[in-house]
Amino acid sequence: MTSVRERIRAIVAGNVDYEAGLDALTVTPSAEVDPELTAAKDEAFGRLWRGGWQPAELHRVVVRRGRPHHADLVTDAVAAHLRQFPQATVDGRWLAQADTLGARVWWTADATYVAELAARRRLDRVAVLDLLLGLLTVLAALPRIEVLVPPSGSAVAPTDLAGAAGSPRIDARLLDRVRALLAKAESTTFPAEAEAYTAKAQELVTRHSLDEALLAARGGDATPVVPHARRVGVDHPHEKEKATLLDAVARANRCHTVSSPELAFSTVFGFDSDIDAVDLIYTSLLVQAHRAMAQAEPAGGKAGRSRLRAFRQSFLVAFTVRIEQRLAGAARLALAQATGGGDGNGGTRPADLLPVLASRDEQIRETIRQVFPHTVRVRASRVESREGWESGRQAADRATLPTDTERGR
Repeated sequence: MTSVRERIRAIVAGNVDYEAGLDALTVTPSAEVDPELTAAKDEAFGRLWRGGWQPAELHRVVVRRGRPHHADLVTDAVAAHLRQFPQATVDGRWLAQADTLGARVWWTADATYVAELAARRRLDRVAVLDLLLGLLTVLAALPRIEVLVPPSGSAVAPTDLAGAAGSPRIDARLLDRVRALLAKAESTTFPAEAEAYTAKAQELVTRHSLDEALLAARGGDATPVVPHARRVGVDHPHEKEKATLLDAVARANRCHTVSSPELAFSTVFGFDSDIDAVDLIYTSLLVQAHRAMAQAEPAGGKAGRSRLRAFRQSFLVAFTVRIEQRLAGAARLALAQATGGGDGNGGTRPADLLPVLASRDEQIRETIRQVFPHTVRVRASRVESREGWESGRQAADRATLPTDTERGR
């Protein structure tokens, strides 16, 4: 006789008809089904947590592939997972993502989770079983990914995990100031005012990054500084173009990216403070790009969705190409200014900084080779709308870049 657990596995694996399997579980006593279904859910999430997935990443991909309520079940699974470990043995990045999702145990017991979920979501029994089976199907299709943070329960990160320890972050108070400045830059309608805000933000970030690099090279920090990797969500539509924009921002900030479009993220490799800057600047530029695109895009009419889709894709390609040019030029100028003041009065000499930056870049590349031993280059996006291309370049010229401060603006 087939057990409830075996029946659940067969449904998720597609070995039996989904509707027939759901009907069979529905007529089976809840006292037999619910504990097994909850255990199957916990096992599926446990496999993914051990397989490298972090809360925000799994939440994002389930939102993309699943149904609306599935996202809430991911949050529940995060809370259930954290309940097993003392907080001191869970990586801070894991805890921060759980906090952002609002993960908390709201149900009274695992044995009653299915029934309480049905009551909480106002679902009948068939609907709640369908919801959980659908989630298990989504989870079963997800692969193991690169482990970037130590698993929960580990007081100390394993030494073979990239960036597990020793990479300082931007000071929390400084980060709050940078975020506030970029928020003002995104909301103001006055370009000069936006440039002033972003200029100040980049000034703060750049000063911290260069100081950190020199301090680490001179042995001023007792903890060795190592490269780190962080996955940044790249949402649809136009994931390829957005990933290219992220890569342009990353390279301008001495980082590198590896895109995983099927999983809705790119992995950014670099030192933590630089990755923080990449995350902030990329997010800010996306806001500016979408706002400008909405203002410039053509009306509906006969062309319809096809024309609009081509316009938006071409807009983002052109925006990225022009932003990359501006960022590259600003980065060269910033480096020249940083190494041009070595006069013996506290300035930084090229001999101090350039070898440090070269060494850090090689460390980052070696980390990429360890985490992704096999990568392939992808072809650039085609431009199918001249109107979108021209609008995108114009928007990029108007976009406020934090690196504009090094141009003396």
